[in-house]
Amino acid sequence: MPNNNQYLFLLSFSLTFSFLVLASFRVSAFLTAREIHLRNFILIGLPKDLQHPDMDVHSIQDFIKNFSQEDAIALAQTPAFLASAGLVAVTFYWLLLSGERKPVLNSNEWKEFPLVLKTQTSPNTAIYRFALPSSKDVLGLPVGQHIQISAEINGKDIMRSYTPTTLDQFDKGHFELLIKTYEKGNISRHFSLLKIGDRIRVKGPKGAFIYNNKLTGHLGMIAGGTGITPMYQIIRSSIWDHSDATTINLIYANVNEEDILLRDELEHLHHNSAGRFNIFYVLNNPPPGWKGGVGFVTKEQVAHYMPSQEKDCKILMCGPPPMMTAMKKHLDELKYPAPRTVSKLADQVFLF
Repeated sequence: MPNNNQYLFLLSFSLTFSFLVLASFRVSAFLTAREIHLRNFILIGLPKDLQHPDMDVHSIQDFIKNFSQEDAIALAQTPAFLASAGLVAVTFYWLLLSGERKPVLNSNEWKEFPLVLKTQTSPNTAIYRFALPSSKDVLGLPVGQHIQISAEINGKDIMRSYTPTTLDQFDKGHFELLIKTYEKGNISRHFSLLKIGDRIRVKGPKGAFIYNNKLTGHLGMIAGGTGITPMYQIIRSSIWDHSDATTINLIYANVNEEDILLRDELEHLHHNSAGRFNIFYVLNNPPPGWKGGVGFVTKEQVAHYMPSQEKDCKILMCGPPPMMTAMKKHLDELKYPAPRTVSKLADQVFLF
């Protein structure tokens, strides 16, 4: 199905073609009135007298003998000429200068990007925005995959994987990472100390999961803490793709209510999903009047909110290791297939 850029290209091409055809009639009438015929162009270089080809040939001077400098200026000032010239220039810019650039990521090469904005979302969590080389650039990360971050800490190269919350189809010229700072987290603490202009090293894409709108009919997601980032990326891509009919159910577990990351964004997607996306929150320490789950995610909650393993579905999980161990046990008791040590796209249960 054509996307918006393809529709714009077709519209631009049609308008340009139509305008040029109209302009050609106007310009042709202008020249004909001065006894200048464009068809005589083909005679340039041919003999005037075929019986004596070495005598004289048609030249450009013959073609323009009735076309004065004043006529050229008059032609250039006609609305048809000016409009067609302007439309050609706009089309040239659209096709050659404003087209999509090549993805920036390279899976075999570390690249550096500067921090341009830091937005604190909680005392220990922030969204970090990094600039790409051009405002028209895209990161080049398929939905569902992640990037690798490298930093030198205490003389050692430390690497961690993160999933940006941005998407190529919506976010040009930058990418964003949602990172929670842990006291013993080397990379997360490194991020918390970054200043505007500081650079990070990135390589990618990485990961076996690549989402598309024909992948499955139902997605069940279980996330804890910052494990929401790959889920958010997939949910966002799905909900804003109006050709995607996938239903998505998310169980999202945290300790406290203020720990719920991207809550406003998730709620916005829920309200705009036409019933395709639903969320169930679980908190260890709920506030008074809390209507979501309490404590840890239970087998009964998984059975209620996740699609049946007999359906055309996939279960995606991302979160702290103890939580993931408990979720694997729940799924096993509910007769879902056990996830592999390293998940593959074809698996019904995929662990990020």
